[in-house]
Amino acid sequence: MTTGALASMIGAVIDGDPDIRLNGFAKIEEASTGQLTFIANPKYSHYLESTSASAVLVSTGFDHPNPRKVTLLRVEDPYATLASLLRVVNDAQPKKKGVESPAYISEGVAVPDDAYVGAFSYIGKGAVVGKGCQIYPQVYIGDGVEIGENCILYAGVKVYSGCKIGDRCILHSGVVIGGDGFGFAPSPEGKYEKIPQTGIVEIADDVEIGANTTIDRATFGATKIGRGTKLDNLIMVAHNVQIGEDNVFAAQTGVAGSTKIGSSNRIAGQVGFAGHITVGDHNDIGAQSGVPGNVGSGKRLMGYPAIDARKWAKNLVYINRLDSFFSSNKNDK
Repeated sequence: MTTGALASMIGAVIDGDPDIRLNGFAKIEEASTGQLTFIANPKYSHYLESTSASAVLVSTGFDHPNPRKVTLLRVEDPYATLASLLRVVNDAQPKKKGVESPAYISEGVAVPDDAYVGAFSYIGKGAVVGKGCQIYPQVYIGDGVEIGENCILYAGVKVYSGCKIGDRCILHSGVVIGGDGFGFAPSPEGKYEKIPQTGIVEIADDVEIGANTTIDRATFGATKIGRGTKLDNLIMVAHNVQIGEDNVFAAQTGVAGSTKIGSSNRIAGQVGFAGHITVGDHNDIGAQSGVPGNVGSGKRLMGYPAIDARKWAKNLVYINRLDSFFSSNKNDK
């Protein structure tokens, strides 16, 4: 596609040659002739002087020397525009269809004609697989599982019995949905007796779950993940947790049992949530924070225990000065 045709497609203003042919994408520091790249963060602007890319997506207000006269495509949001272009390219890739051998599909389970089931996969009794699903090799789908339309379950995903997955969900390799919650009752003899976990997991539409993330089934009722929520790799969601819509959770976050988290929260890596607490909406919680109690809405938190991010930053400055403070006091004495 030419830069001119691409500009018409995405509503960009061309600053340069409209007849350059583009054939792919690349990072700005690695791009070569014929490739499209982008600058969303001004700190990468200096790469414009050395990149070999043929065209660069930039913001409408982008202002930087362009000694090589690289063709610029000016849009409101370069990152969002790039994301939409990548989705177009990805959706254009041919999808697999049919059932590979060997795969076990229980009697009475109907696999839609446009779906794909990879070799060594297992689909249990009473399971439902929606139209357009892509089930890669070695996936386990337990009895009574319901999977919506156009879902992708990558190799090695395990979905325990009775769990429900909505439409257009993506589960990456190693995801386990519906393992038993960590429920044990201490006995008078000091032993721990297992509490049967009889509930399920319900995952709403448009959820993406990263590799090796685990979501435990409820003791009874359902552990729930709301529409549009995105979970990174290596996340642990315990039994009876309720997570709302359009949240993003970074890697290695852990949510203890029966905690309720609202919608549109942004959770950084290695955050820990205590059990049986409630977290509101539109919160930002910084990396490695510990959340031991309830949180309202619209907060920016950091640290352990998690407090207002500005207050935490001030406290950190004081902590870093403690050594010199005590050393100077010693010398005075």
